[in-house]
Amino acid sequence: MYETYLEKPRSFYANYPRKSGNQDVTHYCPGCGHGIVHKYIAEALDELNCADRTIFISPVGCSVFAYYYFDVGNIQAAHGRAPAVATGIKRVNPHSIVISYQGDGDLAAIGGDEIIQAANRGEHMTVFFINNAIYGMTGGQMAPTTLVGQHTTTCPRGRDPHNEGFPIRMCELISALEAPVYVERVSLHNAANRIKTRKAVKKALLTQTQNKGFTFVEILSQCPTGWKVSSPDSLKWIEEQMIPRFPLGVFRDQTAEAESWTPAPMKTVPAEILQLAEIPLEEHAVAADRNKVPLQYRNPRIKISGFGGQGVLLLGVAMAQLGMMEGYNVAWLPSYGPEMRGGTAHCHVNISEKPIGSPLVSSSTVCVAMNKPSLEKFEQEMAPGGLLIYNTSMIDIEPTRKDVEWMPIPASDIASSLGNIRFANMVVLGAFIEKTKLLSMETAKKGLPIFIKAKKLITENELALETGAKFVRGEYKI
Repeated sequence: MYETYLEKPRSFYANYPRKSGNQDVTHYCPGCGHGIVHKYIAEALDELNCADRTIFISPVGCSVFAYYYFDVGNIQAAHGRAPAVATGIKRVNPHSIVISYQGDGDLAAIGGDEIIQAANRGEHMTVFFINNAIYGMTGGQMAPTTLVGQHTTTCPRGRDPHNEGFPIRMCELISALEAPVYVERVSLHNAANRIKTRKAVKKALLTQTQNKGFTFVEILSQCPTGWKVSSPDSLKWIEEQMIPRFPLGVFRDQTAEAESWTPAPMKTVPAEILQLAEIPLEEHAVAADRNKVPLQYRNPRIKISGFGGQGVLLLGVAMAQLGMMEGYNVAWLPSYGPEMRGGTAHCHVNISEKPIGSPLVSSSTVCVAMNKPSLEKFEQEMAPGGLLIYNTSMIDIEPTRKDVEWMPIPASDIASSLGNIRFANMVVLGAFIEKTKLLSMETAKKGLPIFIKAKKLITENELALETGAKFVRGEYKI
């Protein structure tokens, strides 16, 4: 007897541990088309059995969080640069399946030249272009595909072709080039067209698995939030407003006659070449004794967070710099909002004796929280047994996690007592060094001139380092 059941495609994660908040649902707005396209891509990867060699490139915009959902290789690119990154990835990994997933504000605006050049070269990649005629993530501004007369936050009176030009038709542009093998525009506005979209997605990926060249699928997608309409009305808007300007159909299909390109066979690299070169300790560094580092503090995955202006990113840079000086493998990845000073900021730091597979820290073994919102958000992402360092000067609650080690320190108050609250990050660094023994204080002092730009403050920052260490030893009290 057969049993009918529903499940996610295998190419999706079962849940989304990289996402904050509810990890069982996506972050997309109700009625958004991105989730539908994600499903079609994941189903096609499953059907073609190629997820294990797929690399998904997502740039800035609503597509940026694809790595939350797809259980494939994921790389993020700068705004508009996904085709360039995809080109590099495909050329060094010719046997991989490379997907560039982009929105209209990304691909047709700042990335316009990137996509045209990649298409003209016939790069062996697949591009999924989500056209919702607006900048959906950043506030609903006018995009290159915004329709004539359409109202956005940056053209509140409606797009005027005499001032802003006409909407750009990307399929028509791409298909005018000689190299692309398959170019089609589809839509999500009703069931029949969603079936066509699903087929187009699969065909584009199948063509890549056959090594036949550049494939491009433009998908007209709804954005109820950006358009400020209901979900049902957004589907009508695609049919009544978008399709007359962006007609559906196949603009180029040479998949039958295109010759398959055969990548050069992957060479076996001699084992001795695979051995990592030993990185000599920098002459001016005095390494910590790694044998004295407690096991729970070795190879830390660190997340540091606070508000803009607390030196959160600098603290991460300092840890990575000192780790590099002592011969560790290191990675530093910043993340901050447009508010900058006064807004939120956090960074990811890896310090490891082993090669680092990804700079992203999704389950930290060390969490540094410089303010209350950071503690409330990031302690929940920590691995059990981790070290939680939190700034009690700005945090008036205790952590909720009982399965991690707490290290409260009044970093801002200590820094203020030393003459400048901005030294709080170096107070924390000194405390971290003393607590974990991962780095040496001597290396930290030698490294200060590298990452502290204000040379006149080197002496004060040295004192902040020493005071943080003294606090951990119980030798300093405010």
